[in-house]
This record gives sequence, C-alpha cells and structure tokens, in this order.
Amino acid sequence: MHHARISLYAMMLAAAGIPLYIHLPRFASVNLGIGLGALGTILLLIRLVDLVQDPLIGWSIDRWPAAQLGFALTAAAGLAVGFPLLFTSTPDTGAITLILILVLLFSAYSLGSILLYGRSATLASSSDKKGLLNVAGFREGGMLIGVILATMAPAALASLGTARDGYPAFGVLMAAACIVVAAMTVPMWRRPVKDSAPISLGALRQAGAMQLLGIALANSLPVAITATLFVFFVEDRLQLPGYAGPLLLLFFISAGASVPVWTRVAQRLSGRRTLLIAMPLAIVGFSWAAVLSQGDLWPFVIVCIVSGIATGADLVVLPAMFSIALTEQGLNASAAFGFWSFAGKLGLALAAFLVLPFIDQAGFVPGGENDAAALTRLTLSYAILPCVLKVIAFAMVWTLPEKETHQ
Repeated sequence: MHHARISLYAMMLAAAGIPLYIHLPRFASVNLGIGLGALGTILLLIRLVDLVQDPLIGWSIDRWPAAQLGFALTAAAGLAVGFPLLFTSTPDTGAITLILILVLLFSAYSLGSILLYGRSATLASSSDKKGLLNVAGFREGGMLIGVILATMAPAALASLGTARDGYPAFGVLMAAACIVVAAMTVPMWRRPVKDSAPISLGALRQAGAMQLLGIALANSLPVAITATLFVFFVEDRLQLPGYAGPLLLLFFISAGASVPVWTRVAQRLSGRRTLLIAMPLAIVGFSWAAVLSQGDLWPFVIVCIVSGIATGADLVVLPAMFSIALTEQGLNASAAFGFWSFAGKLGLALAAFLVLPFIDQAGFVPGGENDAAALTRLTLSYAILPCVLKVIAFAMVWTLPEKETHQ
C-alpha cells in the first residue's frame, strides 16, 4: 500500500503538469478568446514567481520536516480549488484573475512535487540506490497514469454531453479527485524524515547536481514543445481530427509501460548509459515526424510509440540520478528539488513562449484554415526544434563522468 500511495499522490500532481500545457492553448483560444502569443507570454511571466517561490518552498519543507503532512494537504487543497476556478472561467474573466488562478495551480503543483521528490529517501524502503530507483519507478508510473487520465478526461466528458468541451466538468472532477487522494495518502506523510545537511552551490557542484540541473532543463524543452503543440500537429498538420486524444494516450501508455524496463536497465547499467540509449530513440521520433504528410496516421502511431518509450527513460532516470547524487552527499533534497522543479516548469514556459508566438506570427489558427507557411512553422516547431534540442541534451549527458552516475 505504501508504494501505491506514492503512485496515487503522483497521479494527482500530474494533472497540473503536462496536461495543463496540453489543454491550455486550445481552452484559452477557443473558450476564453486569448491569443496564443499572449498565452505564451503569460506562462513565461508566471515563471518569474517560480524563480523565487520554488527554492523557497524547498527550503521551507526542509526547515519544518514535521509539517510534511500539512504541506501535502495544502498542495492538494490548492489543486482542488484551482482546477474548477480555471476551467469554469469565461471570456469575461479578467487577465489578472486568470493569472492568479494559474499561479495558485502551479504553486500547489510545486509544493506537492517538491515534497514528493524531495522526500525520496524518506519514502524509500531503503536509502540505497535500488530503493531510490524503486520509489522513482512508482512515482513516475503514477505520474504517467495521471497524465493519461487528465489528458483524456475533457474529451471523455464532452462525449457524455457536458458543456464547453467538457472543461468545467473536468475542473470539478479534478477537485473531487484531489480531496479523495489527499485523504488516502495521509499515512505516507507520517514516516519519520531522514536527517540531511543544508545545501550550497558548492555542495551541489561537488555532488554533480548542478550539471544534472542543466541537463534537466535542456532535456525538458523537447518534451514541453511537443506536448504544447501535439494537438495542433495532429489535427491541423496531419489533418487527423478526432485522433489527437487516442494518439496522446498511446504516447503516454508507451512511456508508462517503459518505466519498469528503464528502471531495471538503470539498476544494471547506469543513469548515464541508460539515457545514452534512450535519447537517440527520441531523436529518431522527432526527425521522422518532420517528413510526415496529411493523413499519415500509422507512421505517426510509430512516432508516438518510439518517442513515448524514450520519454519513459527521461522521466524515471534523471530525477533518480539527481536524488541519488544528493543522498550520497547527505544534502537536503527538498531544497535542491525546489531548483529542479523550477527548471522543469521553466522548460514548459519557455516552450510556450518560444513556439506559440512563432506559429501565431505565421497566421496559424487552431482548427482553422492554415496556409503552407503556417503549417511549415508548426512542423519546424513540433519536430525539428525538439530534435535539435534533444541532440544538445544528449551531448550534455555524454559529458557526465561515468563514475558519478552508476546506479
């Protein structure tokens, strides 16, 4: 039951991560009348809050270890309030109000995820590398299940006849789910917290954590870009209306199914070697998507499977490597994962800030008539740019010392 609770809490948090970046562009443009360029700017501005907030959250969790149950319940409450507020918004909702709602959602997500990742050693059955990798496997498996459910829920609810593409009902359903999960996961936050030392930049460098933070940011960008543009690419570039949901489900199922495999590979080899195996798979997927034509359903199915499998390695191995590096040096993991959380969300925000205005300037209209120039920009953004960024991340992993990454 303990590992199941880890997965359950991760499932709840996952809905406020990638799914929000999948749903927000279409929800904001269709239901709220907000332009893609404006939305990208809003998401980047919110990251300025995270720049200060996420490290402070990590410090607070380490400063008051006895309050971890309170932190966990506060995160769930923030999500329970934020989801219905966001998805019941209307065109009359002011920009400031919308920003405040998004800040609430992302802050609750930060609090919960920093707590969950930072308490890896406490939640593990043993604080050795195998125990930490096991926690990572259950956590990321839960995250992926949560992503799948939250990604598919609005369309499923819309098919049942709910209003406004199912989004208001989705917000209310997520609020109820957060309340239930908070109640069911109380026992996992009553475990005694393991002692650790305060972090410093010097200690992080010595542990190899600073280098891993840089890799995490670079590696988050390709996934963030493809997540942000996935629906647009499927429905507007490939002209496959109605297939975005099933294809996205296939991607995340492939990622989730690969998590136990990558966990075992990392235990037998090393984090570095595992990533060097997985990253070329993602590059192949990104590059192949660039040459697809309208109606290429089955080739894109293969792209989703291959890129999903590669993403499974990114999700489980990098956080585990970071946690192991901190644990081996006896450092406060929550404070360090505050920076980790900021790096991940910065990647998502940069993706939206870079690619949404880029395709907007070419006249791209979601679900509308788009000319060749607009679709070319969409293809460049969805397929070519992530491929280039993944190559950069691959080169950064290659430079990691093998002796520091053995699992």
